[in-house]
Amino acid sequence: MAPPLAAQPREPLTVFAAASLTDALQMVGRAYTQRTGQPVRFSFASSGTGARQIEAGARADLFVSAEPSWMDQLQKGERLQPGARRDLLGGRLALVAPRASRVSLRIRPGFPLATALGDRNRLAVGDPRSVPAGRYAQAALTRLGVWTSVADRLAPAQDVRAALSYVARGEAPLGIVYETDAVAEPAVRIVGLFPAASHPPIIYPAAVIRGAKPGAVAFYRFLGGAEARAIFRRYRFRPLG
Repeated sequence: MAPPLAAQPREPLTVFAAASLTDALQMVGRAYTQRTGQPVRFSFASSGTGARQIEAGARADLFVSAEPSWMDQLQKGERLQPGARRDLLGGRLALVAPRASRVSLRIRPGFPLATALGDRNRLAVGDPRSVPAGRYAQAALTRLGVWTSVADRLAPAQDVRAALSYVARGEAPLGIVYETDAVAEPAVRIVGLFPAASHPPIIYPAAVIRGAKPGAVAFYRFLGGAEARAIFRRYRFRPLG
């Protein structure tokens, strides 16, 4: 005889999220499961990859993007549950180097980024074609007047965590990632933070996907609550709203 319905394990919620949220969201998920008994599983990738997978019919209950444009695309395609989207977090963009590096740069208009890279080295970034961190990096370097000096010297990565790993392993002498990623990786150090005015605001929207499991809305609300906000601050995110 099958066990009573109440005794059966709860089906996990599935959250697609930007790779830069890996550590913080996993901790938020554990806190939520401990509080409610509801399991939460995550699929981390670039925001573009996650959005395209949802468009293709992947079973996701929530999506947290590293920029609004991918969420806008899902909303236009009527993939989001009406009334269940919010700007969740803000962040900063950082120039990073391996921990042992002695490079010193002041991030300002015309700063000598190409010179700091050296003759044959490349700059680690998320691929600007699909990774929000890469697009923010391109916007910032363009605004500061140095994009053309490094545009053909990139080491484009599939997501921002991959770009971070290039620097952590010493495969690239410099990289541009989110501040939150930099502080999570002990093998790198922050050379400097980019001026907020040098790129569009870094905003992480969260939304419930149309047809999500009933428990998705409760977790969506938890993401904006005091316990989750405290965790996000610990990882240097800036809760919004």
